[in-house]
Amino acid sequence: MPFSLSDTFPDRKPLVAMIHVPALPGTPAYQNNWPAVLKKVRQEAELLATAGVDALLIENMHDTPYSARIVGPEIVSSMTAVALAVKNIAPNLPCGIQILAGANQAALAVALAADLQFIRAEGFVFGHLADEGWMNSDAAELLRYRRNIGAEHIAVFTDIKKKHSAHAATADIDLAETAKAAQFFRTDGLIVTGTATGSEAKPEDLAAVKKACPGLPLLVGSGITPENIQEYLSFADAFIVGSALKKGGHWANELDLDRVDKMVAALAK
Repeated sequence: MPFSLSDTFPDRKPLVAMIHVPALPGTPAYQNNWPAVLKKVRQEAELLATAGVDALLIENMHDTPYSARIVGPEIVSSMTAVALAVKNIAPNLPCGIQILAGANQAALAVALAADLQFIRAEGFVFGHLADEGWMNSDAAELLRYRRNIGAEHIAVFTDIKKKHSAHAATADIDLAETAKAAQFFRTDGLIVTGTATGSEAKPEDLAAVKKACPGLPLLVGSGITPENIQEYLSFADAFIVGSALKKGGHWANELDLDRVDKMVAALAK
């Protein structure tokens, strides 16, 4: 059976803290500083674990511009090393991975090699126009790949109507129907976001998805802050938080320990 949020956190709704990995080898922003990359992710993992977050999510956010679906072996190997470094620092925290953009099979391969518990997958159902270009849905290929490599214990949490994308081609299919399609295609959990990194999801969107798919875990994937989290508690089962933990509330900045502590405290209320 895949990793389960409710089984792992039966008494609370977990805070999943993002680790935005510095630019990796081969990408335009890479600084030829591989030891520093590993040092940075270790430091962030230690800080977040010590502060009391419930889980971690690793993402290659600094690798702009992203390529659609396919990443090179340098990214897969680098993210595997990053994942192993994070797990070494925080072995008791569930940890997931997302490899941008939409490199979901690569993420599964890394998760299996590094003993991670889940991946965040974009483009699972319904094609859409992302800023990387057109992205076909990949549920069939992804779940067959998961089975073929023996990774069925790794959960696949899927964004629906994902941020940084145009959905004109599916404008006649609302968020609830998209959620139902992802459920039908065997997702392990649904992620609802705002329109961009750090932007708030609409509480009414969470309510609609929860009503449509009451048996599936529902995660908020962007825009959560200590000030607004109470608006989502009745709908969401977990909270993925990145920007609100950084200085100035911007994803690309350094972690701010005071912000991390406030976020942990807000969810503990």
